[in-house]
Amino acid sequence: MYETVKNQARQAVEELLEIAKLEKGDIFVVGCSSSEIAGGVIGHDSSLSMAEAAFEGIYPVLKEKGIYLACQCCEHLNRAIIIEKEAAEKYGYEIVCVVPQPKAGGSFATTAYKNFEDPVALENVKADAGLDIGLTLIGMHLKNVAVPVRLSLSKIGEAPIVAARTRPKFIGGERAKYE
Repeated sequence: MYETVKNQARQAVEELLEIAKLEKGDIFVVGCSSSEIAGGVIGHDSSLSMAEAAFEGIYPVLKEKGIYLACQCCEHLNRAIIIEKEAAEKYGYEIVCVVPQPKAGGSFATTAYKNFEDPVALENVKADAGLDIGLTLIGMHLKNVAVPVRLSLSKIGEAPIVAARTRPKFIGGERAKYE
């Protein structure tokens, strides 16, 4: 199942990147329930191996394109974000002090913390696109106008997935022209 999850995660990210048209330096948020991937119940059956498989499918794709991965922690850390310090500094985010664990932060955020070059935690972020694996509710970490994106996959492992990109707000009223 490890390779299947890794390949599905990679495919989902590649599809979303193609649609979202992200650029180097943009932020991509992932909320991931390893419990749901393994067929369990969110928050009850944490699986480091499933988190590692998803991370291995996602992170290299983003890193190659220069896009920052923001990993959402579980509700026990108030859905905090684990991200590279470079990204936090670039965007002026305030760093907070916490280290995620499988049962307090989640296996995916724990995996990211162990694999990032210089990981830090943030209370929130405003990402340009995101992937929600297992219905973890990433909306709070997306820019204001989120647009749902349908992918060819509906699940990673056993976890349902939801994808989104963002766009700038439309302003100006009836005379305005938009791209």
